[in-house]
Amino acid sequence: MPLLAIVYFSISGTTEKLAHAVTRGADGMADVALCRITGDDIVSGRFQNERLFETIDRADAVAFGSPTYMGGPAAQFKAFADASSYRWSQQRWADKIAAGFTTGACAGGDQLHTLTYFTILAAQHGMLWCGLDIPGGEDPSGRNRLGSQLGLATHLVDSALPQSDLCTAEYLGQRLAKLAKRNG
Repeated sequence: MPLLAIVYFSISGTTEKLAHAVTRGADGMADVALCRITGDDIVSGRFQNERLFETIDRADAVAFGSPTYMGGPAAQFKAFADASSYRWSQQRWADKIAAGFTTGACAGGDQLHTLTYFTILAAQHGMLWCGLDIPGGEDPSGRNRLGSQLGLATHLVDSALPQSDLCTAEYLGQRLAKLAKRNG
């Protein structure tokens, strides 16, 4: 089975819930490695977790996840991305399937910018981007409710993630696992 690495930062637990939903979606179709970025991974402002990087090196697909803070990914995720430059210089992640998910405080909370950041990071690494193929507002079960084709964008409603967003995250996990299997 292909290996899906889910690389994410979460401070309040919301992004972590999305990461676990992506995992559920890939269950049975891919082995999944949850790669949570923590504050302990950052030493003097620099991300340092070689085991996490080695997991991504072995993966067939990677899902990037971060809350959207001040119009972009969290600083902790950005520290991880900056530290990936050694892998970039060797194109170690080339041809892996990549996708992204994010959450923000508001429906129009600039989540698209975070997803765009993820796509540029993936493109720099030579990865192949996997967006959502669910037309926003057209799905009978309400998946992709914010209509982001680039990846999963969500926000809390009444202090909770809507079930439709968790279903969208599961679908993203399924889609990544299928594409990783096909690409392998």
